[in-house]
Amino acid sequence: MRTLKLGNTGPAVSALGLGCMGMSDDLYGPADRAEAVATIHAAMEAGITLLDTGDFYGMGHNEMLIGEALRGQDRAKAVISVKFGALRGPDGAFLGFDSRPKAIRNFVTYSLRRLGVDHIDVYRPSRLDPDVPIEDTIGALAALRDAGYIRHIGLSEVGADTIRRAAAVAPICDLQIEYSLLSRGIEDAILPTLRELGIGLTAYGVLSRGLISGHWSRDAQRGARDFRVHSPRFQGENLDRNLALVETLRAVADGKGVSVAQIAIAWVASRGDDIVPLVGARRRDRLAEALGALDVVLTAADLAAIEAAVPKGAAAGERYAPAMMAHLDSEK
Repeated sequence: MRTLKLGNTGPAVSALGLGCMGMSDDLYGPADRAEAVATIHAAMEAGITLLDTGDFYGMGHNEMLIGEALRGQDRAKAVISVKFGALRGPDGAFLGFDSRPKAIRNFVTYSLRRLGVDHIDVYRPSRLDPDVPIEDTIGALAALRDAGYIRHIGLSEVGADTIRRAAAVAPICDLQIEYSLLSRGIEDAILPTLRELGIGLTAYGVLSRGLISGHWSRDAQRGARDFRVHSPRFQGENLDRNLALVETLRAVADGKGVSVAQIAIAWVASRGDDIVPLVGARRRDRLAEALGALDVVLTAADLAAIEAAVPKGAAAGERYAPAMMAHLDSEK
């Protein structure tokens, strides 16, 4: 497994990370706990070190799941990335974000206990709290880092101005943000800012929540809690247009002798050695497919063919529903 460094100040991690959110909360369909643990073990055996979670995934369930999977494993082989701050109600509803310094100290205490570890490798606010200056949030995280409870500070879904303000307070190792063939908005201002400041990128949504995995179809079954029930890109004519893009991409993938998912992941990985794709594999077979993307070498001709198949801005529909888009500092 090739390793990359998360920015100038972050840890060395595997060139592919495992996003664990789908293993809890049924946001992408029912998950099987035993299979999820087996998938985490298989990922680590394959050399994946970066495990990404959030304290609000399943209201703590995801952290406990990772903690279970890590028992008996070499802790040094896991780089745990945790997002905090999203507030949820008993019914699972999202209630906003809290990045007050006092709240952060509370959040990290519970995360450490659920994960069963004495430190978190990368700790990051899940979204920008509009009521708390980013400088106060980063200052609190720097204090936790100095005390040894976290090792590195990350960001998530914030724009270029917020990135600069945060980096002026303490070193930022990476920004976690959606980046895929269907979501390329970061290329305009955010990615250049990261590179100017020496901050890495962990890219989630590289398969657009399964939309460009090559496995999604119009008649796919979705439960009431499935994120895609409310996602504009999975609705009506938008879905038809986006699936047409997938079929065009499939022709390119077939020409390379790889799957649609593999060429989509490989495309994100090809954008630079400062980018680590996160794959949300919940099962070992999907993990194996994703790992195969690391062997895909894209030539200049391949990249041109991919660009022609899925041009920048070709996606139909926003990446989140309007209420969730309103919380994205990265989209302002």
